[in-house]
Amino acid sequence: MNAMMRRALIGTAVVSMALSMAACGKAGGSSSSSSSASSPDSGTIGLLLPENSSSVRYESFDKPLIEAKVKALCPNCTVKYNNANGDAATQKQQFDTMVAQGVKVIMLDAVNANGTASWITDAAKKGVKVVAYDRLAAGPVAGYVSFDNEKVGELQGQALIDALNANGGNAKNDDIVMINGDDNDPNAGQFKAGAHKVLDTGVKKIVYEQSGQWQPTVASQKIGAAITALGKNGFQGVYSANDGMAAAIITALKAAGINVPVGGQDAAPDAIQRILSGDQAYTIYKAYKPEAEGAATIAVDLLHGLDVTGTATSVTNDGGTNVPSLLLTPVVVTKANVKDTVIADGMYKVSDICTAQYADACKAAGLE
Repeated sequence: MNAMMRRALIGTAVVSMALSMAACGKAGGSSSSSSSASSPDSGTIGLLLPENSSSVRYESFDKPLIEAKVKALCPNCTVKYNNANGDAATQKQQFDTMVAQGVKVIMLDAVNANGTASWITDAAKKGVKVVAYDRLAAGPVAGYVSFDNEKVGELQGQALIDALNANGGNAKNDDIVMINGDDNDPNAGQFKAGAHKVLDTGVKKIVYEQSGQWQPTVASQKIGAAITALGKNGFQGVYSANDGMAAAIITALKAAGINVPVGGQDAAPDAIQRILSGDQAYTIYKAYKPEAEGAATIAVDLLHGLDVTGTATSVTNDGGTNVPSLLLTPVVVTKANVKDTVIADGMYKVSDICTAQYADACKAAGLE
């Protein structure tokens, strides 16, 4: 899929969401023809993000994009922000504090999405609306914005097969290692399921599979255990659920003198550099701007009392409730399409990626 087609798909999804909201009032603001015309033009929206160690995306992209969109839709609104640094108990304290402070709309990217039901239920009884961001949190959430996570896994699996098939290879003859995300994260389970759909029949065998818990140090330990158990020639590729773990895996493989395809997810800047230099085979690009702006739009509309149940898509949560949802389309990034994806979309400037160390690799990829 080229960059223009991808932007068209993402744009259609966001426009569809906005149009469906507009049926109940102006998206992102009050409506002169709606009972919400008296809605406040100010207020506070909570933003709780999960961590900042294994992925740079939350502080570098999600937070500033959400804050900018909220400000554009509601100039007098403020965003109250906290990051849980990977600790579920800390995030619950942050959530409870926001509820106690009277915050009525909270955007939540849960550290442990399976453990949020009781506190979201209690908050809902107090009139607090929760927008599940990136992960579908358990409990009565008012909306959900993410990507088609099983599709992400399918793309990861196919990209690894493509890398194994490159230069005359045959993935059907190859064994691979899988280092998955945190078992407590429903997204990780969806990535894993999607990858297995492709890999179970696309490679010879998955000879070692463990959770890396979204932690680079854990992923490094797991790949070390795989090398010890299988030997240097015991596998021909590695599936890594994200780029942070992929970086650690690649470092461990290099130290052991092993050179096999490794892929990730998140299109982190260092992952793009590794792809250009040939150290990493691929990543998955999930355009943060439409995800962040879609969630911010829902949050502002909920703050203004607007109905968001008319979104084009819904998913069923753990309680059997259909949650209004916006699910966006992920894209595989390889050396061949860096220029047409993360650069063309403005996620990174060439100068961000093409530092002196990667100048030759960038030049070979047409990035100058």
